[in-house]
Amino acid sequence: MSPQSLDILYEDTHLLVCVKPSGIAAQSRNIRTPDMVSLLKNHLAQTSGNRRCKEPYLAVIHRLDQPVQGIMVFAKTSFAAGELSKELRFGGFGKHYRALVEHPPTAPSGTLEDYIQKDTKTNLSRICQKDAPGAKDARLSYCTVSDSQRYFSLSSISQQGHTGTELDIRLYTGRHHQIRVQLAHIGCPIVGDTKYNPRSLEKPGWQELKLCSYCLEFTHPKSKKPMRFSLL
Repeated sequence: MSPQSLDILYEDTHLLVCVKPSGIAAQSRNIRTPDMVSLLKNHLAQTSGNRRCKEPYLAVIHRLDQPVQGIMVFAKTSFAAGELSKELRFGGFGKHYRALVEHPPTAPSGTLEDYIQKDTKTNLSRICQKDAPGAKDARLSYCTVSDSQRYFSLSSISQQGHTGTELDIRLYTGRHHQIRVQLAHIGCPIVGDTKYNPRSLEKPGWQELKLCSYCLEFTHPKSKKPMRFSLL
């Protein structure tokens, strides 16, 4: 992936909104591995008209797991970073996802409220008790999506005799692997999730995680106007 192939939805002097492809890290410690931050900084350097200037400022406001595709917002100034981070911290962001799950949930819609514990040694998370060490509350709501409103193509899995169920998800907290862990916990693992749905490893064409951050809502840090970006 090159800076020229970036899918930028919006950019002004304060922020930049773009689509992160599946398989690209938001930010990587390995300088040899391309990530969104390095790609976007190259874009900013090229569009500034002065490639010899100091490294462009760019702050990551929220993260998506490497295999997750979808919309991200980055701050181009420290002021914007502070305002957006504050809004995110106090629940001002609207974060909407689509997930293709292997089995339909028991109820067509609902809210999942759990506590999640991250294992730093394995980089995996799990549902735990409220009083477990490092436990953090996790909350999301979901509803099933009709065939006419699907985001994901079923061609890759329909050949295996499966149809899958697509869910529209509103994320209220941003815990490590939260959507993946909570859906797997209720028996609805995401197609292509090799960490929390081991059956994906057994099925051809099921190795791509079917999870997308398709819509992002927030308030502009400077103008205070409502901003909404959607892939649907």
